[in-house]
Amino acid sequence: MFKGGMAGMMQKAKQMQEDMKTAQEEIKLMTCEGNSASGSIKIILNGEYKVANINIDNSLLTDKEMLEDLIMLAFNDASLKVNNASKDKMKNVTGGLNLPF
Repeated sequence: MFKGGMAGMMQKAKQMQEDMKTAQEEIKLMTCEGNSASGSIKIILNGEYKVANINIDNSLLTDKEMLEDLIMLAFNDASLKVNNASKDKMKNVTGGLNLPF
């Protein structure tokens, strides 16, 4: 009986590993948009935290320091969204187990 339980457990572990690999590939393909200044700055990050696009409204080009701050806020917003989406996807795969990724 123990062997049957162990085989079942190994099968579940293998399935979880395959599901995790699939989830990781899906995460790489996802994008998240971060905004600041009511959408005047938009930054799109992919699932690997690489910038895919930046859009800056022309009206913000006159104040360098403010622009730098707003870009930072938009990037941090997008980064948080990627992080949360990644955690949610992996949580679905692991059934809520808190595994380090």
